[in-house]
Amino acid sequence: AGPRGARREGGGAMAAAQERGALALLGPAPGAPCCPHGPALLFVKTSQGKEEGRRFYACSACRDRKDCNFFQWEDEKVSETRLAAREEYNRNHQPSFTHRQNVDRYKNFVLLPLSKRRFCQECQQLLLPAEWEEHLDHQFLCGISTAQLKSPSQLLYPLENKKTNAQYLFADRSCQFLLNLLIDLGFRRVLSVGTPRLHEMIQSKASQEEDFSVRSLLLDIDFRYSQFYTEDEFCHYNMFNHYFFGGEAARETCRKFLDEENGERVIMVTDPPFGGLVEALASSFKKLMAMWKETEKEGRYYSQMEVPMFWIFPYFFESRILDFFPSFSMMDYQVDYDNHALYKHGKTGRRQSPVRIFTNLTPSMIVLPEEEGYRFCTVCQRYVSSGNQHCDICNSCTSKDGRRWKHCALCKKCVKPSWFHCNNCNCCTLQKHSCEKIDVGCFVCGQAGHKRSTCPSLSHT
Repeated sequence: AGPRGARREGGGAMAAAQERGALALLGPAPGAPCCPHGPALLFVKTSQGKEEGRRFYACSACRDRKDCNFFQWEDEKVSETRLAAREEYNRNHQPSFTHRQNVDRYKNFVLLPLSKRRFCQECQQLLLPAEWEEHLDHQFLCGISTAQLKSPSQLLYPLENKKTNAQYLFADRSCQFLLNLLIDLGFRRVLSVGTPRLHEMIQSKASQEEDFSVRSLLLDIDFRYSQFYTEDEFCHYNMFNHYFFGGEAARETCRKFLDEENGERVIMVTDPPFGGLVEALASSFKKLMAMWKETEKEGRYYSQMEVPMFWIFPYFFESRILDFFPSFSMMDYQVDYDNHALYKHGKTGRRQSPVRIFTNLTPSMIVLPEEEGYRFCTVCQRYVSSGNQHCDICNSCTSKDGRRWKHCALCKKCVKPSWFHCNNCNCCTLQKHSCEKIDVGCFVCGQAGHKRSTCPSLSHT
């Protein structure tokens, strides 16, 4: 299921620049102008000591201006001629076929004999015989089997351009674990937001096993999947601005799927690009949760106010995720990916996968496989990595990265095993570091005690 980890279309127009402290995300804005990826996000340019700089709109999905060069100052007057040109540009940068056309093409494709089933690798498109001549100079695969059509994430090239796309795909181990966990927890509907491999595993089992009752709806910005799934199975969706490319019909498809008819419990599983802006993602996920609440029928009782959710993300984003979802907690399970050199299961030390599951479910409900080195901590009432030893002083299993952490009496918390307390810095840090670095405080207002991301001078969605 596609980690897209830093997956696909990037994540937040100006993520890299924001990390340098030059930009801040203000979020979706009513009446925002559009680029081919839907409504743009509103940013503000900040400079040291000033509360706020000039605001501008930029693409929500692409981090590199080479991939989507949309830019507009918020207070800029745009001429009618330029607006018309922009609309024309947006139309010309939409997919060649509509979702409905792709569904019809698929029906014709599966009727072809195996010898006539071709897939263009350059265009990433299923080809009908009448289209062969247009693709003569392209590389293509022949004899596309039914099994290949049921596993499109393996047929399609992963989008791995690190500046724009980073479409990493769950390894079978992690995918199977997630599915088994969802079934054991009693969920029968899975809203798969950017997790195509989990979606296809559910679809495949549903077509092969009569008693398999789990259903999935894939929301993904990768429109190539519309070639393999119907409108009830896939919605073209941008998770950075909560935009349904299919309009109200697609939004209604999602809303109906979230309606828990016949007691079929629903859960949202999402694996966003790791380079994406957490603020933008959280805003979209809250809007999906609001859609779930809209489906609540009179008299129905929900044990929690949020739709159950698994947010798969690196552990070092824990504080940012908890800022937006205080009810979430991080599990120790290490999610690994097929096509990522570092995020592989079985590596040790700092080479272990940093990707974890954040969830609003009760931690004790999440059973992790003991054969993979997880154990149950009776004090914390949750499964933890075998190297994550309980600290009696912190009264918690404190490790985040799978290694055994150590408690620092001076810092009054557990720290990484490679860190040592520096009396000059008055905190634990790496042994080889520079003590001369002086904390100049917040980049925006210059005050000490907080970072730019939490500066009260900036409004956040």
